[in-house]
Amino acid sequence: MQHVSPVREPLVTGGKTYHDVTQDVCRQVEAAPNVRWMAALAVALFFLGVFFYSVYRTLWYGIGEWGLNKTVGWAWDITNFVWWVGIGHAGTLISAVLLLFRQKWRTSINRAAEAMTIFAVICAAMFPVLHMGRPWLAYWVFPLQNTFGSLWVNFNSPLLWDVFAISTYFTVSLVFWYTGLVPDFATIRDRAKGPIAKVAYSLLSMGWKGSAKHWSRYETVSLILAGVSTPLVLSVHTIVSMDFATSVVPGWHTTIFPPYFVAGAIFSGFAMVLTLMLITRVVFKLEDYITLEHIALMNKIMMVTGSIVGVAYITEFFIAWYSQVEFEQYAFINRATGPYWWAYWSMMTCNVITPQLVWIRRVRYSIPLTFVLSIIVNIGMWFERFVIIVTSLHRDYLPSSWVMFSPSIIDIGIYVGTLGLFFTLFLLFAKFFPVINMAEVKSVMKYTVDNGPTYTGHDPHHKTPQPATHGVPASAPVNYDKHD
Repeated sequence: MQHVSPVREPLVTGGKTYHDVTQDVCRQVEAAPNVRWMAALAVALFFLGVFFYSVYRTLWYGIGEWGLNKTVGWAWDITNFVWWVGIGHAGTLISAVLLLFRQKWRTSINRAAEAMTIFAVICAAMFPVLHMGRPWLAYWVFPLQNTFGSLWVNFNSPLLWDVFAISTYFTVSLVFWYTGLVPDFATIRDRAKGPIAKVAYSLLSMGWKGSAKHWSRYETVSLILAGVSTPLVLSVHTIVSMDFATSVVPGWHTTIFPPYFVAGAIFSGFAMVLTLMLITRVVFKLEDYITLEHIALMNKIMMVTGSIVGVAYITEFFIAWYSQVEFEQYAFINRATGPYWWAYWSMMTCNVITPQLVWIRRVRYSIPLTFVLSIIVNIGMWFERFVIIVTSLHRDYLPSSWVMFSPSIIDIGIYVGTLGLFFTLFLLFAKFFPVINMAEVKSVMKYTVDNGPTYTGHDPHHKTPQPATHGVPASAPVNYDKHD
């Protein structure tokens, strides 16, 4: 019996041609804003207003507006900081790591994931800046000589490493995202009818002509940035974890934190990518580009990283028992059975138990179940950061200083406000920028050079032949958009 290798599902369905890709992706950029988009933007702007009001109260009246206290000094703000940094992880992973491993399925989701990374890092940066109390002196965290004396930053502090890691991560991610947008900006520029749109996209496209030299440079820059970005995927959350691991607080002082935090970041990042892509898929009618196969593959990665996080939770308890250090043991027993037991078991349910449903094929390929699962994982990962920070601090070595933490209305306002900031930025991106990388999607569509045109899908009613590329490599697609 001869073994037949299974054929992969097509990455683009519906019998699409290059022209169809251009039309489908440019449609939402060129069309007038619809009612659903404007309603969503109005809600996001309302929460953005809540953010500005909460920030005003924080800056005018001081950090005393927050719910933190003498015992729980790192509370709601650092919880949200780590949560947002984690969400920003999946974008660079999808863009850089999967590009280096030649995973073609990344092409339909990489741009939205990269945009999500940039907006999430912006939201994350708000919390340490506001936590300074005097953010107008934020430049003191950089290694610049102080004009008032010989004060220099402490290079031994993981908090300073955070500044370098996250600023580098943001810069590289921004350049990577913008580089990928340049060919598509040129496509929109050539199709633009209004003078303002033509000028705006002309500036954004930086004179792109789609020549062989331009494509060659595009590929080179993409590979270089992918190579630079890949270590950042590991380093950023590793350094964030060292904020905790280099301390002597029971529950934090552990060497498992770096890999544990990285896995958790990828876990929460992919959950947010799924949440956004499932909404984008429906709103902009992109079902032929963000297929069920894409969703299933992202579900698999989320399940694997969720399982790693679950093993880390169990390992923490084992290490606490094996160490025979009573303070470590108490820290973990207090997490599971103390006053914050509800947060701990919410974390375990959302992050360990629920993702195991992805083993079931019906769940993995279900749009509604995947959407609900992605929301649950994001909630669970927020609880994880809350549990790590608050339950390790609210009961220390002195029972006389034991205290409970409750967020203030301003705490909640800043967190909800950053969600408003994030979705405002993402909605503006989705309306005025192409949400899918047209050039890269065209490069993975099925075609042949020698045997004439082929078809991208199996729809018997819509078999549109594709033009051959006449020897141009698949990784450097011809810019047909000018002639569509």
